[in-house]
Amino acid sequence: MARPSILNSVERKFILLVIDVAIIVAAINVLVNFAIDSEFISLKLKIGVFGFGIFTYLVLAYVLEFYNLEKITKRRYIVSQSLYVSAIFVFLVFIFSVLVYDVSFWRIPLLSFLLLTPVQIAGWRLLFRNVFDIIPDTKNVLYIYDENTYGSLQDDVKVINGDDMRTFYKVKLTYSLQKDSAVNKKFFLSATNKIDAVIVNIKSYNDLPQSLENMVLKSILNGKEVISFTTFYENTYEAMPIKSHNDSFYELLQLRNKKIRYLQRIFSFLINFFLSLIVGIVFLFSIPFVWILNLFFNRGPLFYTQYRVGLHGKEFKIYKFRSMVVDAESQGAKMATKNDARITPFGKILRLFRVDELPQIISVIKGDMQFIGPRPERQVFVDELNQLTPFYNVRHLIRPGITGWAQVKYKYGENLEDSIKKLEYDFYYIKNRSITLDLRIIFKTITTVLFSRGV
Repeated sequence: MARPSILNSVERKFILLVIDVAIIVAAINVLVNFAIDSEFISLKLKIGVFGFGIFTYLVLAYVLEFYNLEKITKRRYIVSQSLYVSAIFVFLVFIFSVLVYDVSFWRIPLLSFLLLTPVQIAGWRLLFRNVFDIIPDTKNVLYIYDENTYGSLQDDVKVINGDDMRTFYKVKLTYSLQKDSAVNKKFFLSATNKIDAVIVNIKSYNDLPQSLENMVLKSILNGKEVISFTTFYENTYEAMPIKSHNDSFYELLQLRNKKIRYLQRIFSFLINFFLSLIVGIVFLFSIPFVWILNLFFNRGPLFYTQYRVGLHGKEFKIYKFRSMVVDAESQGAKMATKNDARITPFGKILRLFRVDELPQIISVIKGDMQFIGPRPERQVFVDELNQLTPFYNVRHLIRPGITGWAQVKYKYGENLEDSIKKLEYDFYYIKNRSITLDLRIIFKTITTVLFSRGV
C-alpha cells in the first residue's frame, strides 16, 4: 500500500488554505463585532466587510504566491511572507471600513485585529511547516521507459526529481523494457512495494510485458499513483514536454474546452475590449512624456516597428517605443538579452516598467494581436526554431498576445534554447486554454509589472 501519510501538493495547499481562511474570518469577526462601534453596525456593513476581506485575502494570496509550497518549506521566508501579506490584508480591510462606512473603533479590539492577525497567520504557517517537515512529503517513484527515451533517461530523472524546483517526487527505481529479464523482474517486483508512484514514458503501452502490466494494475488498485510522463510534466510544470519521444505530443492537437469555445471567445472579446480602452488611454497619455524624454536621453525615432509572425504564420507589423540605439541591428538580427548593451539608459527605464510595450495596443486594435496569447517571433527566428523543434508552427494556431503563459512562468528569453523552453508553456496554454487560465495570466502579469519581475 502507498504510505497514507504522504499528502499531495493539492491536499497540503487545501489544509493550509482552510486554516488560513478560518483565521481570516475570525479576525474580521473581531473587527466587525467588537472593534467597530455598535451604532455603525448593520447587515450591509457586515456583508460588505466580510466580502471585501475574504476577496482581498484570496487575491493577495494568489498574486503574492502565498501557497507556493516550495517557498513555504523555508523557515525565514514563511515568517516574513506571512507577516507582510497579512499586514497588507488588515490594513486594506481597515481602510475599506473607514472610507466606505465612515465608522469609529474601540482601540483595544482594533489593535487586536491589526496586530494579532499577522502573528496568528505567521504562527499557524510556521506550525504547518514544522509538522510537515517530519511527515514524508516526497513520493518514491518507479520510472518505466523504453529505447525511445533511453537517450534522455538522466534528463528525465532530473525533471521528475526537480532540478530547479521541488516536485515532491523522487525516482528510486528505473526499469527499461529492453532489459526485461527474469532476474531483473524478480528483483524489480520485490522492490515495488516501497514505491508510491509509477511514471510511464514509453512509445506504446502494448509493449508492456504481462507481468509488468499486472504490477501496474495492482498498484492502481492499492491506491498508488500511476501516470504518464507527459501527465506528470503537465501537472507539475504546467507545460508540455516537447522533448518527450512518445506519441503524447499529438495530444496537443486535441484542444480542450471545445464545448465552451463560444464562451471563451466572448470572454476574450470582453478582455480585449476593456483592456484596449484602458491601455489605449495610458498609451495616449504616455506619448508626450516619452517623446520629450527621448529628445534628451534617447535621440532618434519615437517608435520602433518590426515584422512578426502571427496567426496562421502570416506576418504583421508590431509597434513599440524604441528602447535601443538606432542602428541596433546593423550587424543582423539578434535576440535581445536581459542586459543588452544595445539598450539605451532611458530604454532600460522603459523596459523596467514595460512602457515600451504600450504601442502594441495598435496591433491589438488592428486585429493582428490580442492581449493573451503566445508572444510573436520574427520570421528569421521562427525558421531556426522550426529546424530545432517539431510542431513549432502549432503556436500559430491562435492569435499572438502581448502577454502569455510563457511570459509569466519563465525567465526573460535570451536565446533559442530559452525560446524552446518557452514553447513548452505556449503549447500548454494552447492545449488548456480557458477563462480560468486567462485570469491567472492577467493576475500574474499585473504582479510582473508591479514588482518589475523579469520575464
